[in-house]
Amino acid sequence: MPFLNADARHPLVFPDGTIHREMVHLAQVITHPNIEIGAYSYANDFDPPDDWARHLAPYLYPGAPERLIIGRFCQIAHGVRFITASANHVMTGFSTYPFGVFSPNSFQAFRDGIDALPDTVVGHDVWIGHGALILPGAQIGSGVIIGAGAVVSGCVPDYAIVAGNPARILRPRFAPDVVRRLIELCWWDQPLERIEAALPALLGADIAVLEAAFAP
Repeated sequence: MPFLNADARHPLVFPDGTIHREMVHLAQVITHPNIEIGAYSYANDFDPPDDWARHLAPYLYPGAPERLIIGRFCQIAHGVRFITASANHVMTGFSTYPFGVFSPNSFQAFRDGIDALPDTVVGHDVWIGHGALILPGAQIGSGVIIGAGAVVSGCVPDYAIVAGNPARILRPRFAPDVVRRLIELCWWDQPLERIEAALPALLGADIAVLEAAFAP
C-alpha cells in the first residue's frame, strides 16, 4: 500500500499512530475558487488556522482578478504568506489611498479598474522556508528552495536557491543540463507507485539513475 495518500487531510502520522495536526495537504483544506493546488503539497503551521486559504493568501478574495497556483509536492513552512496582486493600490495618481473601496456606490468601479492582475505561480517540488513572503505576481520555478524570511518577487528559475530581502539567487542547485533533464522528466507527474519505487533515485543526485528509474 502506498505510504503517501493525497486524500488525507493530515499527511504525517507518527509511528505511534499520532496524527500531526499542524500539517495539512492543502488540496484537502482549501476550496477557494482563486487558488489551485497540486496533489501532495502541504503546509505546516504551529498554530493551524481554521481557514488555510485566508491564512496563506489573506488578500485573495473569491472572484479576484488573479489566482494563486501551487504545483505538486510543494512544502510550505510556518509563517509563509502570499501577498497576491489585489493587495496592491493604484499608483498612477498623486495619492495611493483606495478611496473607492469605502463606498458601496464606487466599489465595483474601483474593482473593475484593477482587472487583469498577474497570477502568483509556484512550480512543483518547491520548498518555501519559515516566514517567507511571496509578493504579487511572483513566478517561482520547479525545484526551487526559498530561504527562511526571504521576500520573493519576479521570476525565480527552476532549481535555484534564493534567500534574503529582496531575495536573490544564491546558487543553482544543479548544473544547467541536469536542470533541463529534471524538467523534461517531470517526475511529479508520474503515478504514485512509480514515484515511491523511485525514491532511492529521487533522494539521490544522479540524474542518469533517476531517468533510468522512470524509463518506459
